[in-house]
Amino acid sequence: MLESRGIEVVKHDLAKERPSRELLEKLIDEKRLEEFVNTRSPAYKERGLDVTRMTKKQAIDLMMEEPNLIRRPLLVGGKKAIFGFDAAKYEELP
Repeated sequence: MLESRGIEVVKHDLAKERPSRELLEKLIDEKRLEEFVNTRSPAYKERGLDVTRMTKKQAIDLMMEEPNLIRRPLLVGGKKAIFGFDAAKYEELP
């Protein structure tokens, strides 16, 4: 979708090339953790996690330990970051 609009896409496997803690801390808004944590991940369900009871630090600690808890795809373009597929938000990218 993005490539068809002429937007260069650099793909990374988050399991192999984990984002840095600093990047996650910059991108994640503590008031909207449910937008960043992959609640459909088997790891989320197996651990019995509840995103509504997490702090930002707890969520990032878990993401660093288990990258499947990061909602994917993660798009970073300009000063925007989008966690998860959202066609409407993709249209807003430069």
